[in-house]
Amino acid sequence: MRIFVTGATGFVGFAIVQELLGAGHKVLGLARSDAGAALLKAAGVEVHHGSVEDLDSLRSGASASDGVIHTAFNHDFSKYKEACELDRCAIEALGAGLAGSDHPLIVTSAMGILPKGLLGTEETAPVSGAHAHPRAATEEAVDVVAARGVNVSVVRLPPSVHGDGDHGFVPILIGIARQKGACAYLGDGTNRWPAVHRLDAAHLYRLVLEKGSAGARYHAVAEEGIPLRDIASAIGRRLNVPIVSKARDEAAQHFTWFADFAALDVPASSTRTQELLGWRPRQPGLIADLEHGRYFET
Repeated sequence: MRIFVTGATGFVGFAIVQELLGAGHKVLGLARSDAGAALLKAAGVEVHHGSVEDLDSLRSGASASDGVIHTAFNHDFSKYKEACELDRCAIEALGAGLAGSDHPLIVTSAMGILPKGLLGTEETAPVSGAHAHPRAATEEAVDVVAARGVNVSVVRLPPSVHGDGDHGFVPILIGIARQKGACAYLGDGTNRWPAVHRLDAAHLYRLVLEKGSAGARYHAVAEEGIPLRDIASAIGRRLNVPIVSKARDEAAQHFTWFADFAALDVPASSTRTQELLGWRPRQPGLIADLEHGRYFET
C-alpha cells in the first residue's frame, strides 16, 4: 500500500516510516522543510510538501494514498490548547481526503486524556466536560470523522515513548534535574507513567494498518505504569544528583510548566491490543533504556 505519513520526520513518525518500508509498503511522507524532505528522500520516501497547518496539503496527501497514519503534532506546550485544536482540524482534513473510500486513517492520541488513577483500557473513554484534557480534541475529531463514514482508528501513546533520539517527557525531566541540581518527584512518587519503546510503537502502527478495525482504540503500552519515583531515581543516579520529593505546593517552582505532566497518573493496559493484533513489545523497558541509552550524553 501507499501510505501517507504525517510527522514522517519525527521521533515516532520516522520509525513508522522505516517499519512500513521494511514491510514492503510505499510511503508518502509529509515534509515542511527542505531538511525534512532530504531526510525522507534519503530513506527512499516520496515527499509531500506541506504541514499540519496547511489543511489543503493534508487533504491532497490523503486522497493520493491508500491509507494515512497521522503522527504530526505541534509540541509547543506554551500553545498547547491551540495545538490540540489544530490537531482537530488536521484530522477532519485528512478524513475529508479519504471520504468515499474505505482507506484507513490511523490517528495518534495520548493516554493523558483518560481518567486519572485508574487502569485505562482501550475501551476507556476520555474525560469529558469541564475537566476534559485539551488533547481530548483529537478523539472528538475522530468521532466526527467516523460519523462521516471514514475508516478511522486510534493509537494512544503513553507519556514516555522512549529510545535513542527521544526528546519528550523523560529528557525534559533530565533537563530540569540538571538545572535544579536535583531530580524530583511529587509526594510519594507513586503516580504512574505507562511507557513504550519507539520501535515497538512503530510496529504496532503497522499492525493496526494491516489488521485493525474501524472505530477501534489501540494502546501502544509495553509497561502499564512506572512510578515516577523510579524514573526520577534512575535519572538521579546517572546524573549523580539528589533524588528528592516535592510537595504539591512546591511543584510549580521546581517543574515550572511541566508540573501537571510530572503529576500524571495514567496507568494503562494493552491486553486487548495484544490479543487482537498479536502485538508483542520486544524492546528494552524505560528504566533499562535510561541505564544503557544515550539519554545522558551532552
